[in-house]
Amino acid sequence: MKFTNSTNIKDFIIVGFPGLPPEYYGPVSVLLLLLLLAIVVGNSFILTVIIYEQTLHKPTYLIFFHLAMTDIAFGLVTLPKIIARYWWNDMISLFGTCFAQMYFVHSLGAIHSFLLLIMALDRFVAIWFPFRYPVLVTNTTICIACLLCWVLTFIRMLGIVLHALTLPYCNLNVIMQCYCDHISITQLGCGEDVAYVKQVSFANALVTLLVPLAFIIFSYFSIIVAALKMSQSHKVMSTCAPQIFVTCLYYVPRCFVYLSYNLGFTFSIQARVVITMMYSLIPAMVNPVIYCLKTKDIKMALTQRFRNRKISIAHKTDHKRVLK
Repeated sequence: MKFTNSTNIKDFIIVGFPGLPPEYYGPVSVLLLLLLLAIVVGNSFILTVIIYEQTLHKPTYLIFFHLAMTDIAFGLVTLPKIIARYWWNDMISLFGTCFAQMYFVHSLGAIHSFLLLIMALDRFVAIWFPFRYPVLVTNTTICIACLLCWVLTFIRMLGIVLHALTLPYCNLNVIMQCYCDHISITQLGCGEDVAYVKQVSFANALVTLLVPLAFIIFSYFSIIVAALKMSQSHKVMSTCAPQIFVTCLYYVPRCFVYLSYNLGFTFSIQARVVITMMYSLIPAMVNPVIYCLKTKDIKMALTQRFRNRKISIAHKTDHKRVLK
């Protein structure tokens, strides 16, 4: 691997949505800002609920906590720049800034994938080994597993980014995407090593996506088989439903894009950008709603807190009336 100093470009131009007429720049920037606020506020709400509700200090909700953190971080890494592109026509991303964004985009995506794997394994042990679950799956073991996901993924992705940095970037600097990612950047590279860098990245992406997905499919298939044998199968499935839905939101569109690409189906640049933004950001916005509406313990905790607040307000009102 040879490092080169023949890079000529100092920055990249972020196009965003190719072909978007200027009269739509304002509405698009407002829509993206609302999306960012929804992601940050919604997932911050989940973080707050899990932190302050003692009843939610359980392994499953610790995983939700880490998933919500990745969603917030991903939104903050990707959306501000594309909002600035349409709000102030700020299309320039410095060379180092673009590579930093690429690093966090792929790191956070990989962390999310492995957190979903941990979530599936958590449900697998709970259903198949219920008596050993309190021993095998504790808050400590989940915290260690999640922390390893973050640390090991950041280390692994650093190698992928440094590998891309070995390429010379000569003349082209236009990124037809809303943020800097590995594909968009490396296809602007020049030299004989571009294909090799892409192959290494693709192999890494397959490991990140398909290895966890294989274990997740096995885990949930085993859970469904076990649930069908139980008298309380409805309760088991309702418990696992939020996790399965969150997992599908993450993996189904990604697998569709990968399969379409490898089977020879091609998308226009505009369609590819829109699809990428949808499967990258929509789940982060929808996940808090799923956690609140589909997770029994969170619904109960929020309902109980709301009732306690109503009782407290009513008690204060009655106390004031008595004093008068």
